This record gives sequence, C-alpha cells and structure tokens, in this order.
Amino acid sequence: MVKVKTSIYVDRELWERFKKYALRKGVEVSKLLEEMVRDEMIEETLDEALLSMVGSEDYEIDFKPIKPGEGLVSELIRVAREEGASDIRRQ
Repeated sequence: MVKVKTSIYVDRELWERFKKYALRKGVEVSKLLEEMVRDEMIEETLDEALLSMVGSEDYEIDFKPIKPGEGLVSELIRVAREEGASDIRRQ
C-alpha cells in the first residue's frame, strides 16, 4: 500500500484530544485516522463489493434477524462458533 502525506485543518483542541486518545489506545495517530476513514466508508465499500458480485444495481439482501434466547451473548457466540466448527469438520 502506497502512503500519501496530506494536510488537513482541524480544531486545535480537538486535535490535541485526538492525539492523547490515540496515545492512550497505544495506536499511531495515522493508523487510527485510517481506521476511522475505513469505518466511515464501510457502507460504500460493501455496496461496491456486492455490485461486483451480482453485476447489477438491483440486488437485495435477504436475511431474517433472530432474537437471542436466554444466556449471555458470549455464551451464544461460543455455541455458534462450536456449531460452525463442527459443520466444517463434517465436510
């Protein structure tokens, strides 16, 4: 990946707070900014990926949301992972 140096204008107080935030997280400011830009653009990126897969602007994502049953979310995730792993082992 080729990096590019850029200049932006940001409120001084906000910039200082952001640098301290990055320091507390142990992340370089540039890396944190790149991550935030990617997060901001995720919908567009997903849309482009879906368009390239279906080859048309007329696509529909069809899924049925589920409501978690009882128990902690981490427990539900563990069970789902185990079920997925066991499905993979059977193939």
